[in-house]
Amino acid sequence: MARKKDKIRVDLDLPKDDNTQTTFIAILLVGMLLGICCLGFWITNSGLVLPQANGNPAFLNMACPDSFDAMDPAGPSYFDNQTCWLTEESPSEEVWSDSWPRVKPPGLAKIFHVPGMSPNQLIDNGQAMPHPKQPMTVTAKASAYENYQFSFAVYHYAPGSNTKTTILGPVACIANDGTCSETVPHVEPNGEYQLWLSFDMPEFGDGSTMLNSFDFTVSVDAIDGIPENMNNKSLWLGPEVNLGPKSIRPTMFVNFFGLGFLVMVYPAAIYSDRQMRKIDAVEDKFPDFLRDLAEYWKGGLSMTLAVRTLANSEYGALNDEIKKMSDQLSWGISFGDVLKMFADRVGTPLVQRAVSLVTEANKAGGKISDILVTAANDSREIQFLKGERSRAIGSYIAVIWVSFVVFIGVIIVLSNVFIPAIASSNSGGESETIGNMQINAVDPLFFLVVFFYGVTAQAMGNGAMAGIMATGRLATGMKHAGMMMIICLILFNLAAFNPTLIGVPQGVGMSPDIGFIPIIGG
Repeated sequence: MARKKDKIRVDLDLPKDDNTQTTFIAILLVGMLLGICCLGFWITNSGLVLPQANGNPAFLNMACPDSFDAMDPAGPSYFDNQTCWLTEESPSEEVWSDSWPRVKPPGLAKIFHVPGMSPNQLIDNGQAMPHPKQPMTVTAKASAYENYQFSFAVYHYAPGSNTKTTILGPVACIANDGTCSETVPHVEPNGEYQLWLSFDMPEFGDGSTMLNSFDFTVSVDAIDGIPENMNNKSLWLGPEVNLGPKSIRPTMFVNFFGLGFLVMVYPAAIYSDRQMRKIDAVEDKFPDFLRDLAEYWKGGLSMTLAVRTLANSEYGALNDEIKKMSDQLSWGISFGDVLKMFADRVGTPLVQRAVSLVTEANKAGGKISDILVTAANDSREIQFLKGERSRAIGSYIAVIWVSFVVFIGVIIVLSNVFIPAIASSNSGGESETIGNMQINAVDPLFFLVVFFYGVTAQAMGNGAMAGIMATGRLATGMKHAGMMMIICLILFNLAAFNPTLIGVPQGVGMSPDIGFIPIIGG
């Protein structure tokens, strides 16, 4: 019977093509493409390069060419905006909540006003159009010592008219019996509205007949005619994102200036820096490998056998490379070629120089242990000098970071204190004179944008300088610049770009009068 032959298992781990450079170029190209897209979005929205006659950002005119006439100096109307999915209006809830204490018969009434669009905003192709629907909801409840009956109603007086029109109610409710609610499909933003609380129970001489409190809320889904994604200057702000009590606009056109530079350089810099860290980890253990190789040579082992023995030792990040060298030697590849392939994979001057010394010494024959020790000492000295440089430069890098943080801190303080104060001093839009000094009307967003551009430029310059000083590599500088720009974007969006300064239309409320209207009878 023929004897079954044993299978031979081999571990073939020949060097593969190093795709580090290819991957880096691919990441860089993708980042450049995305960055150019971001900067293109910023340019078409900032109005610096492509100002439009109709006041819209060029981006909107290109995105919805059938909705807007770019050459119309009158600008788009509310109805034009409604035909573009990017500029459709969404109502904002205006709320008036109050509590009237100790209400006695016959009751109380108060005047309030409903916000909305002006008649000029409702002109479409020269024709006056009806106001979009603005539903109003009134909820009320009362507390009293007894379950008295009361009612509330809303009346409307048209401009210049003394005729009262019933808008809602009267809605009958019972004190201590929970909340009453009623909704009106539409209320116009003109004229005067009155909320009436009627309480028809007779009042005793001691004044004991009364409602202890009347709590109510009047809410209207108001429409101001300004697109949700834009501000009152027709600049792109994007959708609102609420982070708890904080409201931000992450897709605001200004952010794309910083995002453009960030995605251009930061991903590729992170990848390059990670690869360099791996190489640094290999170089850190390389002197120990050369020293141990020299000791094995002194002990009488050949280079091939020494490497195969050292493959089972612990060299940190160098373990995989030594294992690969051992496998290549087991397949008969010469020691010189194995070292050359190892040096090509790592690709740093430190390894290239040491491997070149060892390879030439191995070719020459004789006692090469001294050369190995010399190469190990040389590599260790270079690593020590790198560490010394890093420690010496560390203080300068700290100064760069501290100066950047101080600079952005000052800008944030100016954005929250100085700019609002100047803007409020001439909120009427005209210049003012204080003594011999004239203060021109300022646009808060203009100053914020200038500050943001300045901080972004500071981040790019400081980051690049910090990285080059630290390692001599531009990739490390772009990593620092990217981190600075991330800090800039976060702080500006959370602390500087508040709704008032960037021009988000603020709710005007229901504007209730201070005093009450006397009610006579029920």
